[in-house]
Amino acid sequence: MSIEVRNIDHLGLVAGIIDEIGIEKKINQLLGEELSEKITGGQVVKGMVLNGLGLVSSPLYLLSKFFEGKAIEHLIGKGVKTEYFNDDKLGLVLDQLYGRGLNDIFMSVVLEAVKIYELETNTVHLDSTSFHVHGDYHTDEDESEEDLEPKTIKITYGYSSDN
Repeated sequence: MSIEVRNIDHLGLVAGIIDEIGIEKKINQLLGEELSEKITGGQVVKGMVLNGLGLVSSPLYLLSKFFEGKAIEHLIGKGVKTEYFNDDKLGLVLDQLYGRGLNDIFMSVVLEAVKIYELETNTVHLDSTSFHVHGDYHTDEDESEEDLEPKTIKITYGYSSDN
C-alpha cells in the first residue's frame, strides 16, 4: 500500500469559499462550456484566484508549476491536472473575460457574495483613490422603480492620480 501526500495549506478554505459563492459556476455560465475542454473557464479563474491568494504566488505563465505538489483535484475538480493550466488556456479565458466585461463580472460575483453571506449594504465603500471624478450624482429619489437594478459605475470624466 502506498500513500501519496498532497498539500493544500489554506487554499482548501479559499476553494470552499469560491465554491460557496459560485464563482466557477458563474464564469462557466458567462463564458460557456465545451465538451472538448479539459478545464473550464471557471476552473481557470478558480486556479488564478488560488494562485493569487497563495502564500507565494507565481506568475500566470507558471501557474501549472504553482499546483505541483498540491491536491489539485481536491482544489479545482476531479480529473484536473496541473498541465491543463497552460498559458494558451489562461490567455483564452482572460480574453473571454475581458470581452464579457470585467466590471459586470466582478459586480455579479460581489452581489452573489453579498446575498449568500447576508452582508449589510447600507453603506458601501469603493476604493477609488486613483480616480478623480466630476459630474452629477443622482439620488434614489431621481430613479424610477425600473432603474433600481444594480449597475456598474461608469466614469465618464476625470483623471487618474497615477499620472
